Amino acid sequence: MIRRRWIRVVGGVLLACATSATAQSHRPDAMLRQGFEAADAGPDTDAAAARFLGQATFGPNAEDIAHLRAVGYRAWLDEQFAQPVSTQIPYLDWVNGIPGNNVTDDTRLEAWTINALGTPDPSRGMAAPTDQLRQRMAFALSEIFVVSSKNGTLLYQPWALASWYDMLAANAFGNYRDLLEDVTLHPAMGIYLSHIQNQKADPTRNIRPDENYAREVMQLFSVGLVTLAADGTPVLVGGQPQPTYDQATVRGLAAVLTGWNWNNAGCGPGSYTCCTASTYTNCGPNNDYDRPVWRLPMQPIEAYHDTTSAKQLLVYPGVALPAGVLAPGGNAQAELGAALDNLFHHPNVGPFIARRLIQRFVTSNPTPAYVARVAAAFADNGSGVRGDLAATLRAILLDPEARYGQWFDAARFGKLREPLIRNTHLWRAMHALAPSARIVTLTPYPGIEDWYGQGPLRSPSVFNFFRPDFRAHGEVAALGLASPEFQILSDSIGVSTTNRLFSVSFCWYRTGTSYDGSCWADNFGGERTLHLEIAADATLAASDPAALLDRYNLLFLSGQMSPSMRATLLTRLEAITGTNRGRLRLQHALYLILNSPEYVVQK
Repeated sequence: MIRRRWIRVVGGVLLACATSATAQSHRPDAMLRQGFEAADAGPDTDAAAARFLGQATFGPNAEDIAHLRAVGYRAWLDEQFAQPVSTQIPYLDWVNGIPGNNVTDDTRLEAWTINALGTPDPSRGMAAPTDQLRQRMAFALSEIFVVSSKNGTLLYQPWALASWYDMLAANAFGNYRDLLEDVTLHPAMGIYLSHIQNQKADPTRNIRPDENYAREVMQLFSVGLVTLAADGTPVLVGGQPQPTYDQATVRGLAAVLTGWNWNNAGCGPGSYTCCTASTYTNCGPNNDYDRPVWRLPMQPIEAYHDTTSAKQLLVYPGVALPAGVLAPGGNAQAELGAALDNLFHHPNVGPFIARRLIQRFVTSNPTPAYVARVAAAFADNGSGVRGDLAATLRAILLDPEARYGQWFDAARFGKLREPLIRNTHLWRAMHALAPSARIVTLTPYPGIEDWYGQGPLRSPSVFNFFRPDFRAHGEVAALGLASPEFQILSDSIGVSTTNRLFSVSFCWYRTGTSYDGSCWADNFGGERTLHLEIAADATLAASDPAALLDRYNLLFLSGQMSPSMRATLLTRLEAITGTNRGRLRLQHALYLILNSPEYVVQK
């Protein structure tokens, strides 16, 4: 029998040093699954359903597990693809209409939390959002196509960021080419990467096109820095990777992006500075603190667009433009379309996007074969369409490596759970609700990014909270593994996340319609604080703590809890006695499980 002397989380994997060389006693035998049924034929167990939902949603609960078992993977995906989009702007508008309420970026986080958890939405007559997969995809896209409130202008523009997130949600199952254009022309991105009001070159006035977005759209949103094979591995020439673009390409794309400005309904076509983010002069119909300006894509002002120079774009086999050069003379819209087509058809895009999305949903270190299969779905959805994100996501979640990878290469498979998703998982599994249905995101103070090191659209840079190729020092780097989420796992965030999960587990709970707390009251008297539903679990824990562990093994660990962990937890729970033993046992179980290495690494 295996005895572990220590357990360490490394690069999205668990490494265990044992006194015996026997296999993990809780790992299923892979040969019982391989070769007899397709990976997308399940789920055939509740544990398999829970594990799938752990990848595809903000956390499974018992009802979702039962529903997935009833309909199967394929039908569940079809259902989710058909769900209406849950958006944030209507929530901000609703709050803005309540006397005495101010809309801030924290109001936007209320809307995000309601959509992520699927709790009743007071702005929609208490209807609950049902598009879990779409919201999870929008979150993943927000960590690739980054816009952030850390920008000084956007910090005070909640409608801008809500509009941005709603755009990502609307495009989540659409086509990547459409997404790329919407990203490029959204004023929030125009502010964040400074290409709004970008002007054509004028050497006499020392004006040159801003290159910021031109560089980042290639490096971070589409093709990456080096030429890739279809499986995402670098193409080597003479043992060296080959760059996808050079400075001439950056300058060419920057010139394409000249002449784009706010979409100003009240401004004449000859004005380039009529409307700005700070003044809102004549922006939209109301001439005041007006929100529609943030919801409309940027419009071209041809007088400021470069029509005279030839523009070097990407060069690759089969490129539509001769030598990748865009001839002079086109207008802003036509040249933008040609440039985005040039990006879209580059062979790097499929494997580049495939790898980044796999890392957000499934594993930090997908095999080249996994990347190649997903990239193939991006290249052709089965009907000859390139860039279908729904087909790409289906391929990611139903791939054999996604469904069985934890059995075939356990040492390298998996990912560190993002701290924010650890919290949403707890809230969803325990059917958390706030008495007023509104949800304060700053309880207890300070803000969520101070507890978790991340918050939706609150990244410290365009590179997200963590880079996809980040490697933690030591064993991770020595093994050549990527461990993206470890980049925010600092000493302080590790402690604060644990403390936050203690507060959520122990401080706010309810039994049906009775809301209670055992720590402290927040500034809203608890009316906007999420409370965990504990009635049934507390009763179960009081009489049968072993059964409670079986339930939480399913909900949080997808049935993967090791015998040694279960025995340790059971000993702890059985030692808790007294009148409130049921509640205290479940609270201790939640806190210990959510901070255990076996849970923190998603397998």
